[in-house]
Amino acid sequence: MSEPPTFAKATVGKRLSADAEQLLRELAPQVLGAVLRRYGDFAAAEDAVQEAMIAAAMQWPRDGMPDNPRGWLIQVAARKIIDHVRSETARRRREDVAGRDAEQLAPAPDLDAAAVHDDTLALLFMCCHPALTPPSAIALTLRAVGGLTTAEIAHAFLVPEATMAQRISRAKQSIKASGVPFEKPGERDRAERLGAVLHVLYLIFNEGYTSSSGPSLQRSDLATEAIRLTRAVRALMPEDGEVAGLLALMLLTDARRPGRTGPTGELIPLAEQDRSLWDRALIDEGIALISQVLSRGAVGSYQLQAAIAAVHAEAATAAATDWPQILALYSLLRRMESNPMVELNYAIAAAMTHGPETGLKLLEPLSADPRMAGHYRLDAVRAHLQQLAGNDEAAIRHYQAAAARTASMPERNYLTTQAARLIAKRK
Repeated sequence: MSEPPTFAKATVGKRLSADAEQLLRELAPQVLGAVLRRYGDFAAAEDAVQEAMIAAAMQWPRDGMPDNPRGWLIQVAARKIIDHVRSETARRRREDVAGRDAEQLAPAPDLDAAAVHDDTLALLFMCCHPALTPPSAIALTLRAVGGLTTAEIAHAFLVPEATMAQRISRAKQSIKASGVPFEKPGERDRAERLGAVLHVLYLIFNEGYTSSSGPSLQRSDLATEAIRLTRAVRALMPEDGEVAGLLALMLLTDARRPGRTGPTGELIPLAEQDRSLWDRALIDEGIALISQVLSRGAVGSYQLQAAIAAVHAEAATAAATDWPQILALYSLLRRMESNPMVELNYAIAAAMTHGPETGLKLLEPLSADPRMAGHYRLDAVRAHLQQLAGNDEAAIRHYQAAAARTASMPERNYLTTQAARLIAKRK
C-alpha cells in the first residue's frame, strides 16, 4: 500500500513552492472524492490520484500551475485509471473488451463542473462505509481524507504499524467484495455514520495539534483541515450537539497553538505558556458554542471535553485553573467511555486537585492496559507527578523512559531536558 507522496521530493530540478505543496495537500482528498464517485474502485482511484499528484509535483515547477489545478488533477487521475484498464485488458489479450471498458471509463465532460459540493466532505462520509467496522472505516478515512501515514494512524489507534497496514488493506478489500457503491450518503446514512466521522476528525485534529513523529510539534495543516471539515459537517447537521461540541473542542484547543512552542520550536507546557498569545477570537467562539449546546440538556463526550477545554481557556493563569471542576467533568466523561487517555487525564486532574500521590495511585491500573503499557504519555505523566511529589529519582527515570519512547523530536527534547534539570539539581 503506497503512502501519500512527499511532493517536494518528487520534483525534478525546480521545487514546488510551499503554497503549491499546500494546495496539493488540500486538493488530494477532493480529487480522490471526485474520481472515486465517477469510477467506484477505491484502490484504483487512490493509486491514480497519487500518480496525478506526483505528475503535478514534477510538471508544475517546470510548466507553471494550470488555471484549474483541481480539474487538471482529476483529468490526469482519470487517464491513469483508463491506461491501467487498457494495460490489464491488453495483457489478457482482450482488446475488444479493452475498447468497451475504455469507452465506459472515459471521464465525463462535466466531471469537475458537477462536483460543486465539497468532495472532501463527501469522501469523508463515503469512507465510513456500511461494509466496514467502525475502526476500519476510521483508519481508511484517515488515509484518504486526512493524508496520514500508516505509522501515524497506528499511533492514533495505539497499535503496531503492521497491524494498521493490514487493517487498511482489509478495509479496501471488504468494500470491493461488498459490491455496495461509494456514494454521497443521504440524511439517514449521515446520521448512522456520524459517530465514525466525528472520531476521524478528532484523530486528524489531534495529529495536527501534537504530531506523533518528526521535527515539529504541530502540523497546522492537519489541524486547520480538521476544523474546516468539522464546520462543514456542522453546516449539514446544525442541530447535532456532538458536532458542535467537537468543533468547540477544536477551537478552544487550537487557540493555544501560538503559545505552545518557543522561538526554536521547543515545546512549552500548558502551565508555562504565555496566555496572552492564545487566540482570543477562537476562545470566544468556542466558549459561545459549547455554552449554547450544553444548555440543551443532552451531553456527549465531545461536549464534555470542550467544557474541560473551556475551563482551561477561562483561567487567566495556570494557578487560577479550576481543577475541581475539571475533575468533575472528567468523572462524567469516564462514565461515558472506556478510554485509557481519559483515565490518564482524570489522574492528572485528581493530582492537581488532591495531590500527586492520588494521581500516581490512579495511574497504576493503566500499566496493565495493553493500549497504554509502554506508551510514552504514561511515563511522561508519571514523571511529572513524581517531580511534584518530590521524588526526583523516580521522575528522572520516567522522563528518560518517556523520551526514549516518543517519536516526536520536540517532545523528546523537552522530556530529556526535564530529566537533565533534575540530574543537575542533585549535584
